Amino acid sequence: MRDRIDRIEDLIHQEVGRGVTGLFAAAKGGLWSAVSALTAKPPRHVGILTGFFVPKGDPPAAETDGPAGAALLALALSGIGAQCRLLTDESCRSACAAALAGGGVTGVSIDAIPPSTSLEPVIAAWRALGIDWIISIERCGLSGDGRPRNMRGEDTGAHTAPLDHVFTAGPWRTIAIGDGGNEVGMGALPSELIAREVPFGATIGCVTPADHLIVAGVSHWGAYGLIAGLAVANAAWREALLGCLDPALERRILKTLVERGPAVDGVTLGRTLTIDGLDLDTHRVMLEQVRTIARRE
Repeated sequence: MRDRIDRIEDLIHQEVGRGVTGLFAAAKGGLWSAVSALTAKPPRHVGILTGFFVPKGDPPAAETDGPAGAALLALALSGIGAQCRLLTDESCRSACAAALAGGGVTGVSIDAIPPSTSLEPVIAAWRALGIDWIISIERCGLSGDGRPRNMRGEDTGAHTAPLDHVFTAGPWRTIAIGDGGNEVGMGALPSELIAREVPFGATIGCVTPADHLIVAGVSHWGAYGLIAGLAVANAAWREALLGCLDPALERRILKTLVERGPAVDGVTLGRTLTIDGLDLDTHRVMLEQVRTIARRE
């Protein structure tokens, strides 16, 4: 089991031009750690944190990476009996709703928070709901000076609520998925490593930690990895989870997200059926490779 999950992690540790190979090495074993913890304490009420607003997008909108993976995770976790809800910025609400609709995900509420709004009500509400896990995927996190920044070093605080504080408020346990050093959860890695390895790393590196960190070449692939890893670890969950690793489903989610969100690619800044500058065929190849390992007995 460990070997298969490590092989899945090796697949999603594919460099796509960010220079994060050092982060892969430092986070190695993170997928096994997250899968083991979720299997030992099966999720009942899961909060999924996502949303990375792109102010210079055409149009300014949420990034495709994040909401698409959040929809896959919500569908997968709902399929194994967990209740899910999403947490994002008000500016990313429509993108998250579109991604869920594209995946046919029902019964998942969205808590959307404007910047400079008190986070105490949502923290209290999530505690009252009995949230036991929060999974963050491609969520812009707070850097060392308390500001959220994109990969270009630009401050996005005008569009980004400090939802890191919800992530770390507990009593829930936390899993984070990221790909560039500036996402929630990257505080689990040494700040000097991010500063050395990642362009603008000293400025953009997120300081918010996670109990379990999954680093991937594209955060979206981290969703593939977590779903597939859980399928390997629990035979009773396998078919429900692997049913979510479906290229046709992936296309529906991304198409609805881009058209109705709207959402833009965070690399190209355009409103296209791409995630991090990579087309659907590239993501399909990764999805099918991950799924093949997970299916193998």
